[in-house]
Amino acid sequence: MNSINNQNQINVGVDTGKTQLDIYIRPLGIYFVVSNDESGIKEAITEIKKHKVTRVVIEATGRLEQPFIMACAKANIPFVIANPVNIKRFAGAINQRAKTDKLDAQLIAHYAEVIKPKLSQLKPEQIRLMSDLLSRRRQLMEMQTMEKNRLQIMPKEITSSIKPMLTVIKNQLEKTDNKLHKLIESCEEYKTKNDIIQSVPGVGKVVAFNLISEMPELGYINNKEAASLVGVAPFNRDSGSYKGKRMIRGGRSQIRTAMYMAMMSAIQCNPTFKAMYQRLVAAGKPKKVAIIACIRKLVITLNSMVRDGVYWDPKMN
Repeated sequence: MNSINNQNQINVGVDTGKTQLDIYIRPLGIYFVVSNDESGIKEAITEIKKHKVTRVVIEATGRLEQPFIMACAKANIPFVIANPVNIKRFAGAINQRAKTDKLDAQLIAHYAEVIKPKLSQLKPEQIRLMSDLLSRRRQLMEMQTMEKNRLQIMPKEITSSIKPMLTVIKNQLEKTDNKLHKLIESCEEYKTKNDIIQSVPGVGKVVAFNLISEMPELGYINNKEAASLVGVAPFNRDSGSYKGKRMIRGGRSQIRTAMYMAMMSAIQCNPTFKAMYQRLVAAGKPKKVAIIACIRKLVITLNSMVRDGVYWDPKMN
């Protein structure tokens, strides 16, 4: 009976690359390749819409699949953003070790047919809205800081015009946070990731908002890549016989800033990071270097937690 149901379903597997999308339609046996750009995605959507597909499954990378997902949502094509770990486990279960782009697309389509993963609720416009709300939140925080600084240095006669501004900014911050919270609650995928991230003592809503919006790769990449994206992975500065200090560089500064503030709290209330920080400082590391090392540990921990769908447990560190 199950095999009959599978025959009535049409599952599409999409293997995502930087420059191309490899697409396999099962059980029709249709395979084609398009460029991962506007014209290629349009071609893919046209072909997929010829068939009454049950689901299109695309492996999550964090960003490379976003344009295709947006196109699917616009065309009302049911899609699933699959965790690469689950597909890798499925490949092991059916003993598939060979890897080519075509085989990967076939594997994803096979995974879709057998596992029947739940359709994604994630809406691309929600991603954009969250990013815009976070940008506005940062602007409000900057205005709040400037007004607070003016409050300290301006004469008392002027403060009467500053305090009402601070009240307005505070109200707008609350409204923005409420909108972000409702956005997360409306989407099961956002909500689950948010709950996992905030289960870490010392990590609050600001870090969660930033990671969900600005680092969708979290949980879908390896730990080294996660640390690099935040900009807390150390790079060697060696040339010939010169051995320079290892430095951090690049990454997404807004996430790093949010995580820096969170770590200042975590080293006070989270025994795991408090002990790590104290150990590094006792070993002679500058305080800022110790904090960055703790942030790197936090990023790696969060990446693993989101990947495996588990909540904070100090024993796993």
